[in-house]
Amino acid sequence: MRRAFLLLTLANVLTGCTADQGCLGEWCGTVVVASPAEAGTLLPPVTESDVGRSVIDLVFLRLADIGNDLDLVDTAAFVPTLASSWTFDDSVTLTFELRDDVRWHDGMPVTAADVVFTFDVYRDTLVGSPARPRLAQIRSVTARDAHTATFRFARPYPEQLFDAVYHMWIIPRHLLDSVPRTELASHPFGRAPIGAGPYRFVDWTAGQSIDLAGDSTHVLGRPGIRRVIWRFTGGDYEAALTQLTAGEADLLSYLSTEAQERVAAAAQLVAVPHRPSTYYSYLAFNFRDPDEPARPHPLFASRDLRRALTLGIDREAVIHAVDGPDGQVAPGPVTPAYWIADEPPEQIPFDTAAARAALESLRWRDSDGDGVRDRAGRPLAFDMIVPITSTPRRRSAVIVQEQLARLGVAVRIVELDFNTFLERAGSGAFDIAFGAYGGDPSPSAIAEVWTSAAIGGFNYGHYTNAAFDGAVAAALDARDLDAARTHWQRALDLIVADAPAIWMSVSGPQAGVHRRLDGVTIRGDNVTATLPEWHVPPDRMIGRDRLAN
Repeated sequence: MRRAFLLLTLANVLTGCTADQGCLGEWCGTVVVASPAEAGTLLPPVTESDVGRSVIDLVFLRLADIGNDLDLVDTAAFVPTLASSWTFDDSVTLTFELRDDVRWHDGMPVTAADVVFTFDVYRDTLVGSPARPRLAQIRSVTARDAHTATFRFARPYPEQLFDAVYHMWIIPRHLLDSVPRTELASHPFGRAPIGAGPYRFVDWTAGQSIDLAGDSTHVLGRPGIRRVIWRFTGGDYEAALTQLTAGEADLLSYLSTEAQERVAAAAQLVAVPHRPSTYYSYLAFNFRDPDEPARPHPLFASRDLRRALTLGIDREAVIHAVDGPDGQVAPGPVTPAYWIADEPPEQIPFDTAAARAALESLRWRDSDGDGVRDRAGRPLAFDMIVPITSTPRRRSAVIVQEQLARLGVAVRIVELDFNTFLERAGSGAFDIAFGAYGGDPSPSAIAEVWTSAAIGGFNYGHYTNAAFDGAVAAALDARDLDAARTHWQRALDLIVADAPAIWMSVSGPQAGVHRRLDGVTIRGDNVTATLPEWHVPPDRMIGRDRLAN
């Protein structure tokens, strides 16, 4: 009976119906997030999806947060959260003073021991946290006392404070220290987390929804929205959009071109841009043979072929068709949020004549008149895997397919559910993978995806270039911004010329938002980063805003 009651209550929330007993005070408001994809886990060290990060950012706290401008190198721009203050004792020692009034949602106090434990978990190779490489320059984290945590770095560099606070949400030692590290990723905690953030976890109905409730006594202040619900549509973007336009949802994190038109036509909705954009999409070439990974890929091990295919794709036309006239072509593995983005590298231009000439010079010719080039009996044909949850990538893939077909190149699009896409990409079972990376506003994320050290992680295509690796290492080792910028520019020039991928879009996406919500901004790295500051004025509330937790 209790399960039936919960489902009925959730249905009422999502459809906007009123309840017999509801929220009658000043603090009300519900945000329903329409989400094509579902989170994999809510354990912060191993959360990879955007949906998961959006949820845990409300349930857990970092030591400090970056401001809405995503300025990583100005320490004055950071906002205290779990830590009340911090100081550099010397160039490699950073000390945080923790608030003494923060408690986990089960009532236990948050202490520096939790900070030490969190760092240990994130850095443990048995856990396999995607953020682990970003913490490599932190040599140790120790607790001076219950409310003082000290970070010691291998060397000084511009993003020390950012690395110390951004990549780790603090997790409860008293609940997780007895769990074997090899079992953490699958532990039930990831389906029912206990954090210390402004929202408490309430319920996760697999395949349907995640429900959070605001903490009215939170030390950082009561959040403006009382309840947040993610409603999943099983990878169906159109279903999520329909929920938004029909008034059943309040937020859709990304609007395609068609969705922007439908939102503009809906009186109750408004499009809000992500500022600044931290995401880029790309077509990653696999350098290894999917069938025999020990061997080079029979096509894409060739730099000349990769460059020829890049020449043949009109990226601007693709992006404008999918993202609209304000869409931006990615100049490389870099986004507008990066502090190195003001000097883009030299591009491989769109030039079909040059593309055809390059393919001819490589002896790829249509010898049998079937419209597909071939060489030594092998057609110039390959698969492109695309996640079915990403409408922009699906639409872009079709346009790329059409453009390459005009050059005599056959592309078969393989649409996969998101988890299968990640599994195929991670295991190297693809020719081209239409990937996307983002959320992290630091250029050091380039190392996480494209260096040789990232093979086995996000470097799905097994790209390796010693000169590029060296330039990235020099940028990361630089002690000042000017030196780091010089090395980053060198790295970008090298990787764009080498074409391990075709860089597609860095368009500043837009979110669809219900107009009754006030104070809405969408930060480029995380769609819900500022959600605790949103609110619903009492005279704009609808049925679901008055429902109790």
